[in-house]
Amino acid sequence: MKDRRIVRRYELSLPVIVRAPIDKEAASRTGKTRDISSRGVYFTIDNNLSAGTELDLTMILPAEVTGGTEVFIRATGKVIRVDKRSGNGDQKVDVAALFEMYEIVRNKAAIA
Repeated sequence: MKDRRIVRRYELSLPVIVRAPIDKEAASRTGKTRDISSRGVYFTIDNNLSAGTELDLTMILPAEVTGGTEVFIRATGKVIRVDKRSGNGDQKVDVAALFEMYEIVRNKAAIA
């Protein structure tokens, strides 16, 4: 099978805060990224999401990664694929999301 990726992906395990649907009243859920690129992210989360769901994402780059202060990547996007994990009653799912917009923020206002 040919790899159709246009941009390079980086294997990074970062905390991610997910709010879906994009709504001020939606509860936030946390997960971990598996890889990230300038066009999207692949992450693991406990709750099930559906393809087409719009997301508000905040990824946290710790000071150890940035070599300075903690940096936040705020993004909006859409779920393009959900891979359910099997075995042992694990409720986690892997989610591929495409970024529609993202910004890099260097202060805690990013998670407000």
